[in-house]
Amino acid sequence: MKGFLACVVFLAIPTWSAAQTLPLFDAHIHYNSDAWERLSPRAVIRLLDDAGIERALVSSTPDDGTLRLFEAAPERIVPELRPYRTPADVSTWHRDPSIVPYLEQRLRKGVYKGIGEFHLHGAQARSPIVQRVVELAAAGNLVLHAHSDPAAVEALFAINPRIRVLWAHAGMDAAIEDVARLLEKHDTLWLEISYRNDLLGEGRLDAAWKALMLRHPDRILYGTDTWTPSRFDEIGRQAKAARAWLRELPDDVAARIAYRNGAALFGR
Repeated sequence: MKGFLACVVFLAIPTWSAAQTLPLFDAHIHYNSDAWERLSPRAVIRLLDDAGIERALVSSTPDDGTLRLFEAAPERIVPELRPYRTPADVSTWHRDPSIVPYLEQRLRKGVYKGIGEFHLHGAQARSPIVQRVVELAAAGNLVLHAHSDPAAVEALFAINPRIRVLWAHAGMDAAIEDVARLLEKHDTLWLEISYRNDLLGEGRLDAAWKALMLRHPDRILYGTDTWTPSRFDEIGRQAKAARAWLRELPDDVAARIAYRNGAALFGR
């Protein structure tokens, strides 16, 4: 049955050929409070339309922004819940006991597909708060979207080896050798590649990254990261640039990274 469902999801996903515009699943969009006055939910959806982004994984600080976008376009927006009520929670959430009841209460809405994107590094991941968040994710079949170093990713899997982790920015500045090692070690780890500054070299896809994409074509997702309002101005340019380097890959691999992996991970 699991295999059958996977096939159904795959067949429902848009296809692409060189003569068409490659659809995108953006796995890193924030609609934080500092963007609300500048951009209405409908304005954000128009930006996604213009960029050819068919679906987007969205979180926000506070969470109300995510819900506003979801209500505006439930077929387009994949909500995830950040453990941040205010920006001050970014550096303290992993040791703040009040975060757990906050998450438990919000998760009762039943709309979220993940917890994150959250910041977590090194030994921070060994706190009881983080352990409870991992338990919540496992119980709700939710993806953990972690902005973390390799040590924290390893610590999350040490709590529960079968959780699903989407590694924000593919570790940002983690060595690609460490990224590749963790992908080989954990088959429920995915990469989201926004802000990986080593992805391109002289305007072309870096050879090491291309090799990693060919080796793990079903484990890598496109992302933008609208962490500040001005990043919304970059959505179209980022999408155009991504389609350029994606065309250096075989069509099927490009389609997986651009859209299919996101749709498979988070469902229709």
